[in-house]
Amino acid sequence: MRLLVTGGAGFIGSHFARKALAESVDHLVVLDALTYAGNLSTMQDIRAQGTVWVQDRIENAEGVAHVLRDHRITHIVNFAAETHNDQSLFNPLAFATTNVVGVQNLLLQARLQGVERIVHISTDEVYGSIAEGSFTEESPLEPNTPYSASKAGGDLVCRAEWKAFQTPVLVTRGGNNYGPYQYPEKLIPFFISRLIDGKKVPLYGDGSQVREWIHVGDHVDGIWTVLARGKPGEAYNIGDHNEQENRVVVQQILQLLGRDESLVKSIPDPRKGAHDARYRMSCEKIQALGWSPIRPFAEELARTVAWYVDNPGWWREIVARERYQDFVRRFYGPSLGDDL
Repeated sequence: MRLLVTGGAGFIGSHFARKALAESVDHLVVLDALTYAGNLSTMQDIRAQGTVWVQDRIENAEGVAHVLRDHRITHIVNFAAETHNDQSLFNPLAFATTNVVGVQNLLLQARLQGVERIVHISTDEVYGSIAEGSFTEESPLEPNTPYSASKAGGDLVCRAEWKAFQTPVLVTRGGNNYGPYQYPEKLIPFFISRLIDGKKVPLYGDGSQVREWIHVGDHVDGIWTVLARGKPGEAYNIGDHNEQENRVVVQQILQLLGRDESLVKSIPDPRKGAHDARYRMSCEKIQALGWSPIRPFAEELARTVAWYVDNPGWWREIVARERYQDFVRRFYGPSLGDDL
């Protein structure tokens, strides 16, 4: 297997690259645009193992074709994406460009170069919110933010490529991830990094939103299973059936760090419509391929908190950047006041 991992300097992509190296792929190329969420510091160990590194965007037809051709790529796993719901409210065009146009270009170049297998990484958010029961892979796509809409668009591009050209693409839809090296604008690392410093953390409304959390290690194991044994043209949900209210997750982080609830502040949601109340997916389809999650949430959350405590150099450099500071001021400044 000669593998291209796009978005490999990001959180999930870098963990998958480590998984691929552990599986002894013949040749590994990591491509990333190094936008704000991609960091070379995240993949220092990966580069040290002889991985080929390319800085480029999946929207760049010439660049992608060059990589596929020169490295004789046989397999692709696409993590490249704009991924933050709140950010998408302010810059939806950037999300559509990468998550739809970029996916279309990647698939086109892969088809032209005869790539044997492509896995496109999507999200449970394409389904929208569900009050009871679980989404299956046959559930309608009903996204509720520019981010989730752009990811749904990418999923449909994959479907069309399979239907029109038999391009050998598969789609995976994962739940909310957590673990080491996660960019600290996402809920768990954002709260951990602020609470380490005794700063207030913002919680939308009463924090009753329910998310299905999956450790990044279980997620990449599931993606590898789909890459190895999934059926082209199909989608596979990858979840842990680990439902947690946001406020409960925050309480666990407070406990682990020895902080109290005075540091949690309820703030208004920036969405004008309703916030997705609950995500949950059925994962019977991927379990039939032999995968199931094995990492308990409470234990892995404790390990994740400990990793951020023990590795301040990684995240402090990120939170000191002007772009990150702008993000915090834009979304939370009016609510948190001077405690940024």
